Amino acid sequence: MKRINKLPFNFGKRADHRTIFAIALPMIISNIAAPLLGLVDTAIIGHLPQSIYLSAVALGAMIVSFIYLLAIFLRMTTTAEIAHAFGAKNHAAAQQVVVHGMVLAVGIGLLLLLVTPWIIDFSWWVINPSPDLQRYASQYIGIRLWAAPAALINLLVLGTLLGRQQSRAAMALVIFTNAVNVIADVVLILGLGMNVAGAAWASVLAEVSTALLGLWLIRDVLPAPHLWRITPSYLKRFAAMNRDVFIRSLLLQLCMATMTGYAARFGTVVVAANAVLMQFLLLISLGLDGIAYAVEALLGAARGRKDTAKIRYWMHLTLFWSMLFALVYSLIFFVLGDWIIRMLTDLPDVISVAQRYLPWLIVLPLLGHWSYYYDGVFIGLGLTHAMRNTMAVSAIGVFVPVWLLSQWWLPNENANHGLWLALSLFLLARGCSQWVYLRQRGLTSLVQDHPSE
Repeated sequence: MKRINKLPFNFGKRADHRTIFAIALPMIISNIAAPLLGLVDTAIIGHLPQSIYLSAVALGAMIVSFIYLLAIFLRMTTTAEIAHAFGAKNHAAAQQVVVHGMVLAVGIGLLLLLVTPWIIDFSWWVINPSPDLQRYASQYIGIRLWAAPAALINLLVLGTLLGRQQSRAAMALVIFTNAVNVIADVVLILGLGMNVAGAAWASVLAEVSTALLGLWLIRDVLPAPHLWRITPSYLKRFAAMNRDVFIRSLLLQLCMATMTGYAARFGTVVVAANAVLMQFLLLISLGLDGIAYAVEALLGAARGRKDTAKIRYWMHLTLFWSMLFALVYSLIFFVLGDWIIRMLTDLPDVISVAQRYLPWLIVLPLLGHWSYYYDGVFIGLGLTHAMRNTMAVSAIGVFVPVWLLSQWWLPNENANHGLWLALSLFLLARGCSQWVYLRQRGLTSLVQDHPSE
């Protein structure tokens, strides 16, 4: 079995670094802008006289965002397949990806719409809010999920644009979404006094209008409906790729949720401190995700050309930037970590507890950047099955045992250190297991074998 050859690090051409950032920078900006969809709702409705409206929108937006976050598989698999077609200059293959992606996006979106009552009931079984809060939040979720097909189409469009290295268009879509949402919020909430329903319908309008604009942007790979051809074998393979990434995303989110959910055993102050520190992970993802997007697009295109040397070259260049970003994040958290905590909360008890666990966040970028980087590599190479398996090994074989053993071994006042140890080793294990997989399989065989495993 052929192994990946070790190459001396090549800093590459300046133009190639510009190519990386031509993809990464707009996506970093998009990552910063994306959360504004929920924040705009919250900011405008937060000026209404009754606080329950704000609480309902915040709770409802959290649940809807979690659902759409699990659906990120459609963006990732579309990027992988479109980048492959883009590199191979195979327009028919790109059309095939978009047509089958549309079938999955609309189908899953309609399914979400149909099961909305069960989603709401399950959410309240888990969260158990007060009756009034439950009523308003249910209204918000029920309205927002009318746009589920459009929201999933937006993921498909984003994946298509990234796969074709059109990240500026992707950034423009995010800005457009937020602009529509702001205008609709002002009209529906402040102008018509629709409160929670107005916030929900504003987001629906933003998602639907973005889907229409997005489909127009990718119109060259979207054939007329009467020309659509569904290939059962490809649909089965593409659906299997999406299933694998869904399982991967679900395991990831369950591990992340444990950081807040299990911490409830340690008291409200620890829960709040962990919630504050988890925002550091959001800051980390802004930069590292941007590099990962570039890895996906560049490696996918090189895979389409079956150019193993170019894949290695892009891997070296993007790894350099991933490591540099991680180092900068660690230095920033070391120097400004206390200030960031105080910017996020002014509660003395929460600040004190967060400071106790801040050292974990200082080393976390150095341990965790590998998982972001190799996620980009695996998507670019179409290794969704391996992504699922390495995530399962890391979650079940590392996170869970370290978490459980640490709770048994550490005294109560230090038990939260066990959670952060489990998360740190989990992120490191993801990167290490993916590296081992590439070493064992050999890059050349992976590129030559398959379109996608």
